[in-house]
Amino acid sequence: MSSNNGNGYAHPEVLADTGWLADNLNNPNIRILEVDYDPENAYRQGHIPGAYLVWWKRDINDAVRRDIISKQQFESLMSRIGATRDTELILYGDFNGWFAAFAFWVFQYYGHKKVRILDGGRIKWEKEKKRYTKDVPPIQNSRYIAAPADEGIRAYVPDVRRAIERDGETVLVDVRSPKEFSGEITAPPEYPTEHAQRGGHIPTAVNIPWAQAIKEDGTFKDPNDLRALYEAKGVTPDKHVISYCRIGERSSHTWFVLKYLLGYPSVSNYDGSWTEWGNMIGNPIEKGTN
Repeated sequence: MSSNNGNGYAHPEVLADTGWLADNLNNPNIRILEVDYDPENAYRQGHIPGAYLVWWKRDINDAVRRDIISKQQFESLMSRIGATRDTELILYGDFNGWFAAFAFWVFQYYGHKKVRILDGGRIKWEKEKKRYTKDVPPIQNSRYIAAPADEGIRAYVPDVRRAIERDGETVLVDVRSPKEFSGEITAPPEYPTEHAQRGGHIPTAVNIPWAQAIKEDGTFKDPNDLRALYEAKGVTPDKHVISYCRIGERSSHTWFVLKYLLGYPSVSNYDGSWTEWGNMIGNPIEKGTN
């Protein structure tokens, strides 16, 4: 069963297209999850039939610690939607799929491999005038057991420090907007009230904004265009790549592109990102462009 035509991506199986999903809304082997930053203005105004709400602030981030959910919290979330390790998850959401990509990363971190992102997300689904509903699907309890965390796809402060010291072996990709990267502004243009305490970027990082990887309809660019985009800044598959943004959601989007669409062998997401790095005493920062 194919969900897209491949388009030359390294792992086309991680994408689902809107036409395929429209034909599989009643497929008992999948769970559709809308992952939102702002469910009041997204999910609750209408969503894909059968889709469960995964709220970024509540469901995939810890409510107390500045961290992702624990293994136990992940198991609770998956049990609530009736998922097993064999359930195929289809993710989409608001903000051009930032938080769907973040959820994809968290799900991979805890070993759920059968997960795909809806190519184009809400934007494409709405433009094609496909079905929406306000009906909330019932809770379907299961007993989900997660795999041990895959630390290979997650970067921490020591990893970033080593990357700075070994510039050339590891490349840091700052996926924020150019003005955030330069330090001119401290909040994303998409939600300008959420500021970082300091402006600038991590030394040696190159700036490749996440949005450069998608087309106007919200779908991902073709692989040749993606390769040209990253290789022009020295982000090549022979290097280890660490992506970061402000809180880890936009960098998950770029991590997904590099690891799954282009097949880079060694990519990790620094989810602490600029919020952590910029606030830690002793961490070097730079301003301006490169």
